[in-house]
Amino acid sequence: MSVWFVDDERRFGTEQKMIHDTWGLVREQLAARIGKNNYTTWIEPLKLSDLKDGVAHFEVPTSFFGNWVSRNYSDHILSQMNSSGIEAGRLEFFVARAVEHEPKPVARPAAKPVARASDDLPGSPLDARFTFDSFVVGKPNELAHAAARRVAEGGPVNFNPLFLYGGVGLGKTHLMHAIAHELQARQPHLRVLYLSAEQFMYRFVQALRERQIMDFKEIFRSVDVLMVDDVQFIAGKDSTQEEFFHTFNVLVDQNKQIVISADRAPGEIKDLEDRIKSRLQCGLVVDLHPTDYELRLGILQTKAEYYRSQYKGLQMASGVLEFLAHRITTNVRVLEGALTRLFAFASLVGREITLELTQDCLADILRASDRKLTIEEIQRKVAEHYNIRLADMIGPKRLRNIARPRQVAMYLAKQLTLRSLPEIGRRFGGRDHTTIMHGVKRIEELMSTDSQLSDDVTLLRRLLQG
Repeated sequence: MSVWFVDDERRFGTEQKMIHDTWGLVREQLAARIGKNNYTTWIEPLKLSDLKDGVAHFEVPTSFFGNWVSRNYSDHILSQMNSSGIEAGRLEFFVARAVEHEPKPVARPAAKPVARASDDLPGSPLDARFTFDSFVVGKPNELAHAAARRVAEGGPVNFNPLFLYGGVGLGKTHLMHAIAHELQARQPHLRVLYLSAEQFMYRFVQALRERQIMDFKEIFRSVDVLMVDDVQFIAGKDSTQEEFFHTFNVLVDQNKQIVISADRAPGEIKDLEDRIKSRLQCGLVVDLHPTDYELRLGILQTKAEYYRSQYKGLQMASGVLEFLAHRITTNVRVLEGALTRLFAFASLVGREITLELTQDCLADILRASDRKLTIEEIQRKVAEHYNIRLADMIGPKRLRNIARPRQVAMYLAKQLTLRSLPEIGRRFGGRDHTTIMHGVKRIEELMSTDSQLSDDVTLLRRLLQG
């Protein structure tokens, strides 16, 4: 398929030129509609090729990119195009570059150990359990999984670095190990270095102390893929941040892939240098959201299947996994740990895993999971996040820098507690329930257009539920 060029009016005519100009206006409207971050990542790279028979053709950097835009933004794009006068009924995406091919099936390593190029690197050992096959995909982690898969294919990637962030036990480390395993299986010659930010700092300090800093630089700047887990731990460590920044730049300039994880978005990491934040935000920043019921149940079913093969003859009553998926909502580690304990206990006592046995065996975990979030906790956390006084949260002041955080707290109180609107109103200085309704609705509206507010709410929700 041909690509449209601005100077080629003789080929496509005035009509196509007008369509292309209108697409420029559509892009501006989409930016306001879906938020700056989403626009920069997913809409800005699109190149309108042509419009034929009601089908708008777009050139995209990769097939993964096109599939993601098609699934998540095609309705927004079509709606905005048609309202702007471009009559399109369908979108199609294509990759213009001929260098991208579908990955060939991977021949897994044989049982016999294979020497790898990364064996001599000072990284952390990889957990054999953390592979893509054992990673359960659901809506909260769908994008993170797809992006990790794309990096693991080992071909050209249009985002660097890949930055994964989320709360404890949501799968960041699992995905990083899975990427490393896959890369080593596909391309054993690659030098893949995975380590924690603390280990990076320790090895840097050790190199300084032993006057081997040039050796340190040579090792870390000669890798093909650098993966650093929990990067928030270098925040505030000036010398380590300096070396990390220069290492980062050298690798990016050499088109070497970098994968980073943290417990929050780059802009939210306190005491991390602005230039590092800016660098980290240049790639693809992906949030692993808290698990939903369907994902938790899928994880439990996968884990239970494995344990049934280990504990032969052990029976489990129906409804147990559903019960656990409903009751344990903190994180995946707690969920998997609970199931591990349950199978081990049932095996030791020689009993079927029933609902009653589950409640007895996991009483402490279930009690911890039952902790109810209070409106006061929400108010305190929101006030702390926005750096306002708790008294202002429930007071009468209507300044914007106080009113907006107050509405955020109202929204979270409605979402995260079972309290009625009148009761929430009483906790916010005796406000009427209609005021609470207005505040909640206002935040819902703003979250669809204000990416910063959306990020704030997501972070606060994670902190409160974590």
